[in-house]
Amino acid sequence: MRFRESIPTISSLKKELISHTFPFVNIQTVKEKSTIKVQKSSGEKVNFSLPKLKKSLRHSGASEKDIQQIIDIVRDELYQGISTREIYNRAFVLLKKKKSIFASKYKLKKAIYELGPTGFPFEHFIAEILGHSGFQVAVGQYVQGKCVTHEIDVVAIKNTKKLFIECKFHGEEGRNCDVKIPLYIHSRYNDITTTQSQEYEYEGWVVTNTRFTSDAIQYGKCAQLYLLSWDFPKGNGLKDRIDRIGLYPITVSTLLSNREKVFLLDRGIVLCKQLLKAVFYLDHLGISEGRKEQITNEIKLLCNA
Repeated sequence: MRFRESIPTISSLKKELISHTFPFVNIQTVKEKSTIKVQKSSGEKVNFSLPKLKKSLRHSGASEKDIQQIIDIVRDELYQGISTREIYNRAFVLLKKKKSIFASKYKLKKAIYELGPTGFPFEHFIAEILGHSGFQVAVGQYVQGKCVTHEIDVVAIKNTKKLFIECKFHGEEGRNCDVKIPLYIHSRYNDITTTQSQEYEYEGWVVTNTRFTSDAIQYGKCAQLYLLSWDFPKGNGLKDRIDRIGLYPITVSTLLSNREKVFLLDRGIVLCKQLLKAVFYLDHLGISEGRKEQITNEIKLLCNA
């Protein structure tokens, strides 16, 4: 008699025990996990990408060991139809347990959304990024065109180059900029440049914290507009520029409450480095000395990251 074939394995016993105890749990192997469908903020369903999660976690500065531990936990908790927001929230909490600064850097994209709802802080943030790239910048400028006067979000000058920049801020994910945006901006840009002197080489920019549709990108290239979004141009998008110069918005802080962030934004404190020069605002908020020290230490780490 051959008893070996009838003896169940440890793993099969474990699966059977779980399925009987928790009949609603869907037991899946690691291989099956790779076919999990996740739902993006736009409603689109795509295959879960382990390399993409690992890449985003690496931006936090966490060690490879910590990243692998987080990936193992998140992967084991996946289920069909899970939202990308749920995956992000779980990874964020696990990173925060490792180190606060890891979570702060990981939440950069969400922190940009938190610069709303008006979009005015986002304009100042873009101006600061360009200012750190050697441009002289001004926010909210009125420029006379051939037909009408235009309010330009950001005007930036460097040597003989002058940029007219329109910022399109969205306070929630899934709202991408379609072709109507560059079409509209291009008409304004053309009206302005017909009255400008020959002193500068002019460029029209459209900047968004979300993404451009393929039609918008195609039109931008054809009309010679410079488009800048979260991940476009590839390797030089907003996230790349922010990481490169270490210019983090105050909203990345994991220690400040939403109310405290709004208070600071209303007083023109958009960047972490600005708070270090105006720590007295934390006293205005009634924050205790102990908590104030924790917040300033987190901000210093981010500014030096």
